Amino acid sequence: MQKNKITKIITSLLIIAVMAGCVTGCASNTPSEPPASSTPLASGSSEVSESSGDSGSTNTKPIVITWYPNESSNTHEVVRAEVGRLVEQATGRKTEHKLTTDYTIAIEAIASGSADIAIAMGAVGYIEAKDRNPQIDVLFVNSDENWSLDGAKYFAWLCVPAENADEYKSGDTYSIDNIKGKKMSFVSNSSTSGFRVPTSSIISHFVDENLDEDKLIEGGPDMFFSEVFFGGSHQGSAVNLLSGNVDVAAFCDIEVQPYVTVKSGDISTVGSVITVREGADAPFDQYIGRDFTIIAATPVFNGPNVYNPKNLTAEEVKAIQDLFTSEEVASNKILFYDDSVEGAVGLYKKSKSYGFVLTSDSWYDPYR
Repeated sequence: MQKNKITKIITSLLIIAVMAGCVTGCASNTPSEPPASSTPLASGSSEVSESSGDSGSTNTKPIVITWYPNESSNTHEVVRAEVGRLVEQATGRKTEHKLTTDYTIAIEAIASGSADIAIAMGAVGYIEAKDRNPQIDVLFVNSDENWSLDGAKYFAWLCVPAENADEYKSGDTYSIDNIKGKKMSFVSNSSTSGFRVPTSSIISHFVDENLDEDKLIEGGPDMFFSEVFFGGSHQGSAVNLLSGNVDVAAFCDIEVQPYVTVKSGDISTVGSVITVREGADAPFDQYIGRDFTIIAATPVFNGPNVYNPKNLTAEEVKAIQDLFTSEEVASNKILFYDDSVEGAVGLYKKSKSYGFVLTSDSWYDPYR
């Protein structure tokens, strides 16, 4: 009798367990997010972790997009609105923008999760953020003109006022031989093309000086530079040069392209002369027609757009990637503008960057 009672108890427990499993299994088949786009991932792209976001219920919190100071200006207001609109289109969620006045604010925002997406970061800033939070990853990156990563590069410049360019002449070209003792402007010590790349070039060029980054961030009579300024943005560093505050300045071509035009040469060639164009927004409107000369130009991998999975599901991340790497976005004239049209501005020149592509974290290993 006792044996039959035990058998019945075990049987009852098994039935309850099976029923519970059925209920759990059925509930897990109910989608909590809209189906992701069917566009396939590009070959060699990074995959989104299945642990991204909270899959337990529909998330209605706004997606926060943060921007470096470079794109926090009024000049980029339309670009920011368009990126927000596209993220909303992909996810069905509202977006908010977190503008910044310092690189470290944007880096901390994406690392901490107070921002969900960071647009147009540089390699160094991304690496700093990932060192703080290994969960963040590359969302997508702007391509070269052939919609690939092969030539996906921009240029870190060292520039001087055109009227003083002869001081840096070296035969038929220009050199950084004579920058020692000058007043120097960088962007931010978290900037790839506005600090890390130019300081690396200076350190390797002046081997006998036994330089390191610490010896280049301060000026003085016993230092390499007489004075050192930080513009806070690429535009700020360029203005330091144009205003006469410094003799030499580091900044990149992409961030000043809405304000300048090539007068002679091209963006990748030492000795090219760049001029502030008519109609340039403030503060460049004070320097229209003023020229500067490139004395060093170093190619740099295009900077990543980054996401933090804390407030995004894997399905949402993939939906954003699918939309932004589509022909629809590649044809978007706000994000990829036709630079053959006089006065056209946007985020990237179509002649240099066809659209967005996927890549992996390891693509930025050369900057680690």
